[in-house]
Amino acid sequence: MPITNLTKETLLANSVEIANTPFKRMRGLLGRTSMKAQEALIITECNSIHMFFMKFTIDVVFLNKENKVIGLSKRIKPFECSPIFWRAVCAVELPEGTIEATNTQVGDRLAVSA
Repeated sequence: MPITNLTKETLLANSVEIANTPFKRMRGLLGRTSMKAQEALIITECNSIHMFFMKFTIDVVFLNKENKVIGLSKRIKPFECSPIFWRAVCAVELPEGTIEATNTQVGDRLAVSA
């Protein structure tokens, strides 16, 4: 299932995993050493993330229930935390640099199904 920025007509990811159970959401990307290009992890029921014990930097896009981008965290490093986006219903974790490469901005609408 790809993730596409409908506003910019760009592809963010073509390989997507969904963390939609308490265990999967808690685990997230822990234990991994990197993400491949055009790979994503969608964390459902999520309005902020932490990078405790992570080994690499990522980009994160926060979406509301209409899949509209309401928050961005570019290049969030290990042991950092994102801001809280109170209206977010999910977080899309992407490889570092994806937000800039796709020119994704707050207000854009994404095509995803989580």
